[in-house]
Amino acid sequence: MTVTTRFLVELKSAAEAAKVAEGRFRREAAVRIAALEQERAFAFRRLNLMQAIAEAMASAESEEIAVASAFATLRTRLGWNSDSEARSEVIARFGQVVLAIFRASDKEESANDIPEALAGFERWYAETRGSPFWLVFERQMQDTPRVDF
Repeated sequence: MTVTTRFLVELKSAAEAAKVAEGRFRREAAVRIAALEQERAFAFRRLNLMQAIAEAMASAESEEIAVASAFATLRTRLGWNSDSEARSEVIARFGQVVLAIFRASDKEESANDIPEALAGFERWYAETRGSPFWLVFERQMQDTPRVDF
């Protein structure tokens, strides 16, 4: 093998190694971007849901009315027009979050109870359902046929 041939083989090997390294990096970056994208989506879903629930509960004159308002908001946001055993279980568990919000409205020392209750609910949901709660918001819209008159 000539010096030139050996040199070209080395360049080819270096080029192939660079190609492999780039491909690996792109796959790792895609995985990380997808994870960050999901984190962002979940964070905004969490914010939007909790903001809507807090607003629904704000004018409630009693715990009973606050809880009913929160549950109605939760059902609306999730598109749950009917109940099932699984949905009722989710709503009942979410009740801990609602109660934490209601109880914290008057007491500053109870403010830490809200994130703890929400994290506990999210943990319970993930353990029992096998996926994050926030994926429930990714329901697919059914195709509606287009009709021209």
